[in-house]
Amino acid sequence: MNEKVSVYLAGPLFSRGEIEWTRSLKREIEAALGERIEILWPFEIASGSKVEIFETNLAALRRSPLMVAILDGPQVDDGTAWEVGCHYALFGKRTIGIRTDSRKAGETPESKVNLMVEVSCRAVVEDVSGLHRELEAALAEIAPIAEG
Repeated sequence: MNEKVSVYLAGPLFSRGEIEWTRSLKREIEAALGERIEILWPFEIASGSKVEIFETNLAALRRSPLMVAILDGPQVDDGTAWEVGCHYALFGKRTIGIRTDSRKAGETPESKVNLMVEVSCRAVVEDVSGLHRELEAALAEIAPIAEG
């Protein structure tokens, strides 16, 4: 049985630029892997009251063994950081972070982002091609789990 794997797409959604960047990234991922994955993006699935949005997003996190988290900005968006931590608690290191931002955002010069977020991720990549490679590797690792 070849069921699609759910991938939760996390990132800030407070400006037109953030929404458009995430929409573009979603399209690129779907173009590369769409036959194997279903992307759950809070912008498209959640609405209503704060509690309804929270519950919808939490349900989507629970059914998504993989996550892509946009980690751009002077620091990781606090909602995205929470989603990364929650996903780690549910599935372990199955989040792939993408950080295209050239600003430093961690505790040390080598840090990509806050250490709690960075260590919760299986990888933090710098571009879409790196994201595709990590998603392919993660899908290969969990395919037997999804089919079992």
